[in-house]
Amino acid sequence: MVYKLCVVPQCTNTTISSPHKLFVSVPTNPKRRKMWLRLARRDPKSILAHTNVFMCEDHFNMEKDTINYLKYKMGFSQKILLADEAVPTKFHCQEDRRSRLPDAGPSREVFFKRQRIDIVTECLRRHSTTTHTESLQNDDMIQEIIEPKELPKTQDKETITDPIITVEKAVQATKKVNTHFRSKAVQTRCQNKSISTSPWKVSTISHFTSPINIKPCHLQPLQSEVVKAVKRNIFLVDEKSDSDISCFESGLLSPFGATSVKVTDSDSNVTDTNENIEKLQCLKNTLRLIEKKPLMYIGISKECYFLIELLHRHTNINREHILLCLKKIRLNSTFSELEDNFGISLSYASKLFLRNLPIISSFLKPFIVNLDKNLIKRNLPIAFRHNYHNVSCIIDCLEIDIQKPSKALHQALTWSEYKKGNTVKYLISCTPNGLVNYVSQGFGGRASDVTIVENCNFLDGLQQGTCILADRGFKHLEQILHEKGIKLLRPPSVNAGAKLSKTEVRQTKIIASLRIHIERVIRRVREFHMLKQHSVINTNICRVLDHVIIIACALINLQDSLIK
Repeated sequence: MVYKLCVVPQCTNTTISSPHKLFVSVPTNPKRRKMWLRLARRDPKSILAHTNVFMCEDHFNMEKDTINYLKYKMGFSQKILLADEAVPTKFHCQEDRRSRLPDAGPSREVFFKRQRIDIVTECLRRHSTTTHTESLQNDDMIQEIIEPKELPKTQDKETITDPIITVEKAVQATKKVNTHFRSKAVQTRCQNKSISTSPWKVSTISHFTSPINIKPCHLQPLQSEVVKAVKRNIFLVDEKSDSDISCFESGLLSPFGATSVKVTDSDSNVTDTNENIEKLQCLKNTLRLIEKKPLMYIGISKECYFLIELLHRHTNINREHILLCLKKIRLNSTFSELEDNFGISLSYASKLFLRNLPIISSFLKPFIVNLDKNLIKRNLPIAFRHNYHNVSCIIDCLEIDIQKPSKALHQALTWSEYKKGNTVKYLISCTPNGLVNYVSQGFGGRASDVTIVENCNFLDGLQQGTCILADRGFKHLEQILHEKGIKLLRPPSVNAGAKLSKTEVRQTKIIASLRIHIERVIRRVREFHMLKQHSVINTNICRVLDHVIIIACALINLQDSLIK
């Protein structure tokens, strides 16, 4: 099931937290999509146009906004349909809805940009005016100094005051101030320390007293290009003591306990290459195991393994993809296991299985042959030749467990009283020598055996005068077969409170011994683990279950003979 969440802000409904609620897809029409998102107080620009988003049923009036609401609730319609004029109207989850107004129009970036330009222009104009006024004042002062004015004679010398010179703030701000600062190079300069006063325990190693044999490493010209891929900065110590003979000299550890490594792009390339090599190695091992034991892994004997090559030529499907599909059917491996075995992603493995299965089944379906009546008589087993030489086929039904459907109608249609669970039922027919000659399409577990025979095309391929061997469950089929000139052979019915005669008991044992061949065929079908008992089929795989049954029955016909 696809995970869905409500796109309305402050709405916490998802398919996990609220699995019983409906989720409506937001329209892809740009106008309607924009209107829906604005009503939900969601910015339309925050979601891409091609993104599929949903709204839950809490924001709609489902009875008025939908066309087939009652049919959908009753199970008569699989998909709910919205009206063309439907829009979300309920937003009880948004308590601050009034403040969550959508963006009314385009952004005002141009307005703010013009406002900043006007402010800068006004500042420049004021600065130019101040500078011009200052220059005029300076010219007047120079003129006064050169040509001083005559003071009035009535004023004494003592009362003469010096002119007060005022300086504008703008002139002060434009003055260049050289601040003293210390250079970073001076701050980070290393200072020599004495060994006796240094807090670090400096180690020195003498080559003559060291127990480690140190050999200088000289790189060849060809090796130096390879070493450039990884660069290492190793902290070196000039002075080392004889008391501490450790791994420092061997270059394994730096005195500070670590070696700094610079990872380049080549390291990531090497990692990707190693992963690809590992995936390729896993694929080779898987193919080798399948070729060694094909019957165990894909259900094909070694003598018929050439069918993989024929299937590849006729369908243009890669051999690895064919083996992936057959291995999934035979061993019911999870897609996570197939991801590791074939070196592909999990989602891609699932897509390959669902896409290639119909093609493979169409290629293998001719191996399920409806044989002629005379040809069946030629290969009739000894047990049939005396009294039951007219028997041309043995029929029975096969039920496969599936997951419980989400809809009540589908649950009722697939419920089986015999298996006490949800199943899919198939009609299988085989010849007296154990060769599968017919497989029907899938029916719900609720359908009876007679209903399946009436609604499938099994009777169309039978000739008049043939005899069908069946179980007691097909007793209501006698009238239909009698109209077409076909005889039904089944064990005698048991009435309530009555006992079978000796003749009826003997006949029941003989028919049961002959009917055992169809049970052996079904047992071979069950050897494919996907169709095994109590192996529940996933809901997503149910749509290709008919193709799985056809492939399994075709591969059974290619195996050894059932009756030897």
